[in-house]
Amino acid sequence: MGSGPNGLAAAIVLAGAGLRTLVREAKPTLGGGLRSAELTLPGFVHDVCSAVHPLACSSPFFRSLPLGRYGLEWIQPAAPLAHPLDGGTAAILERSVEETARGLGPHGRDWARLFAAFARHWDALAADVLAPPLHIPRSPLMMARFGLKALLPATVLARALRGTPARALFAGNAAHAFLPLQQPGTAAFGVLLSVAGHAVGWPIARGGSQRFADALVAHLRSLGGGVETGAPVERLEELRPARIVVLDLGPHQVARIARGLLPEGYRRRLERYRYGSAAFKLDWALDAPVPWTARDCLRSATVHLGGTLEEIVASEAAHERGEVHERPFVLFVQPTLFDPSRAPPGRHTAWAYCHVPNGWTGDASDRIERQVERFAPGFRERILARSVITPAEFERRNANLVGGDVNGGAMDLAQVFRRPVLGPTPYRTPLRGVYLCSASTPPGGGVHGMGGYFAAQAALADLG
Repeated sequence: MGSGPNGLAAAIVLAGAGLRTLVREAKPTLGGGLRSAELTLPGFVHDVCSAVHPLACSSPFFRSLPLGRYGLEWIQPAAPLAHPLDGGTAAILERSVEETARGLGPHGRDWARLFAAFARHWDALAADVLAPPLHIPRSPLMMARFGLKALLPATVLARALRGTPARALFAGNAAHAFLPLQQPGTAAFGVLLSVAGHAVGWPIARGGSQRFADALVAHLRSLGGGVETGAPVERLEELRPARIVVLDLGPHQVARIARGLLPEGYRRRLERYRYGSAAFKLDWALDAPVPWTARDCLRSATVHLGGTLEEIVASEAAHERGEVHERPFVLFVQPTLFDPSRAPPGRHTAWAYCHVPNGWTGDASDRIERQVERFAPGFRERILARSVITPAEFERRNANLVGGDVNGGAMDLAQVFRRPVLGPTPYRTPLRGVYLCSASTPPGGGVHGMGGYFAAQAALADLG
C-alpha cells in the first residue's frame, strides 16, 4: 500500500521472489516523493518533492536493479554542490576530495583529512548506514570511525574544519537533518552527504524524478507485479485475504487504518511517534538562468543558500522554536542547466525550499526569494511564474508528509533508534503478515528504498 520508493522497493523484492504482488496507490499518479508535474506553466516540468538523489545512487538495492533498461538516466553536474558566500565567492563540493580541498583555501587539507577515508570506502559505509540500527556492521572499523564523528553535534565537528568556506559547506549538508545543529547526531548528515557527493555525486534524473518512479514501476511489471492508482484504503481489512501486506505509510496512518486490530500498547507507540520540522517550497519558471554573482554556482544543479556556519545554525534553531528565520537556509535546485528537456527552449526551472515549523501556516516566499537575490541579484526579474507548496499542501499531496515533514518523522538520535518502535526488526507489526516500510522505518528519510527492501525481506523470512 503506497507507491513511494520504499513501497515500490518492497513490491519488487516480493515479486522477484515469485509472489503475486499488487501495489495500491491512493493518488492518480505513482511515485510518492518521486512525482514530477507542470506546477507553473505548460512545458515546465518540476519535481514535486525529491529532486536530487545521492542516496539513490548509494542504495545497495537500487544499484542492483537494471533501471537504465526502463529509461532512467542519471545526469551528473560538473560539481555536486555549490555554496555561495557574500562577496561573490563560493565553496564548491567537487567529486574529488583533493580538488575540493584545494578550492577551500589554505586549510582545505582539513576537509581531506575528515572525509577522504570515508569516500574511499563508501560502498561498505553506505551499506551499514542504510541498514537497521541493530545489525552486525559489514565494516565494523569504518562504521566505528564514522560513529565517533556522526554522534557529535554538527557545530562540534565543524571545529575540525578551519576557514569560513569549509565550515559553511559542511553546515549546509548537516542542515538536511531539519534539526538544530547543536543537537547530537546532526554531524552524521553533514558527513554522509559530503562523502556521498565525492563517492557517487548528487545526480538528477533526466526528465524529472517521475522517471525514476516510472522505471521502478516498469521493472515491477516485468516481474509480473501489478499497480492500481486511485485506490485508497480506509481499513486494513480491505487488503485481506493477502498473505502479506506491506504498508508504505506513516505510523499515524497505520494506527488509523488498523484501528481495532492492533494491540493497545503498540497502537499508542505509533500514535506517540514524533514528526519534525516541515518544508515550505517554491518552484519557478524562469526566462533565463539564475544570475549568480559567484559564477561557479552554474556548475552545480544544487546550491545551498545560507551564508556562514553561524547563519545556518541560527536558521536551523529558529524552526525548532516555532519561528522562521528572516534569512532561512534555502536548498535550491536548478535542473535545466543540465537537463533542458524540462523546459521550453531557452527557458529554465528552479526549485527551492526552506525549513519551517511543522504545520506552519505562514508564507516564506519573500524570505526565500530574498535569499536567492542576496547571491543572485536580478533573480526576481527572470521569474515568469511561481508555484507555492505549503506544509499543508505537502500533506494533501502525500499523506505521509504529516505537517509538511518530508523526512517521515524527526531524525533526532532517539527516534533514529526507535523508528517507529524499538526492536530488532521494526518492520514487523504485531499483526501476522503485516509490515511497515515507509520513511518512518529505518534507515529513515531519503530516496534509497532500503526500508522497503528490509520489510520485504522480513516478510519472506516469516513465510519461510
